[in-house]
Formats: sequence, C-alpha cells, structure tokens
Amino acid sequence: MRMYDITIHEEAARRISAVLTTFLRESCALDAMLIDRGGQLLVRGGAARALDTVSLSALAAGAFSSTAAMARLLGEAEFTVLFHQGARESIHVAAVDDQAILLAIFDGQTTVGMVRLFAKEAADAIRAILAGSKNQPARTGTLAAPLGPDEGHPTLRPRLG
Repeated sequence: MRMYDITIHEEAARRISAVLTTFLRESCALDAMLIDRGGQLLVRGGAARALDTVSLSALAAGAFSSTAAMARLLGEAEFTVLFHQGARESIHVAAVDDQAILLAIFDGQTTVGMVRLFAKEAADAIRAILAGSKNQPARTGTLAAPLGPDEGHPTLRPRLG
C-alpha cells in the first residue's frame, strides 16, 4: 500500500482555502474538502455544518481507489472524476494530483455540470499550490532541528553513564 505524506504549510493552506471559497461561490456547492488519497482531510471549505468528515474523507478516498482497479481493467490509468447522486445531496470527487482529491457536496441549487466545471478550475489551482509547496522543507524553524538527547521518547533516550 502506498503511503501519502503531504505537507501543507500555513500560507499554502490559506491559498487552498481561498480557492475552495471561490469554488463554492462560483459552483453553488455546499461543502468542499481537499483530502489525500489515504483519506485524511487536509483543508475544508464551506458551511460549518455537522459532517463526519473523517468517515466521509476515508470513504471517498476508498471509492476513488477502488475505481482505479476498474479503470485498469479498461486500460485507463484511473478515472479522474466520480459522481454520486442522491435524492437531496450529491458528491463530486475529482483527482487533483497523484496525492490529493477534491470532494464537493452539492444539492439541487446547482447542477453537476457547474460543479464539474468549477471543480476542474479549482483542482488546477490547488495542483499548482501543492506543486509549489513540494519544494519547501516539511519542517521549518525549531521543528527542523533534530531532537536533543533529552527531547526524545523516554524509552528511546540514550542512557548516560
């Protein structure tokens, strides 16, 4: 199983949040989430409504992953967009890059076409932000320095004397 390790610095997170806000305004979607392909929520935009984002993120990433097997059976690298239609709300899931997925929740106040159009634009913008942040170190400042002998886990500290 491939592990996904995405580091999003504060400035990149602000920029991604702004992209999600624009996406929500233009598409009239209710909620938007950037998740990694392992199912971890990275950035959320939208109404502060009660959602089980942990389960939703994990299930969306799992669905996206399972459709990759179907795509390979058809000779495709992957399906880059999934759509789930419900009676009241629907979900649009789209690949951003090889590590991230954009998930949008919308209702009858908009159309899947509008969501799809603006999700593509948002994914392109987020992809550029993530590509730029890959060139930055994962840790900065005091976190970049290795731990001293007295800072590690008690069972991993070297014994002196």
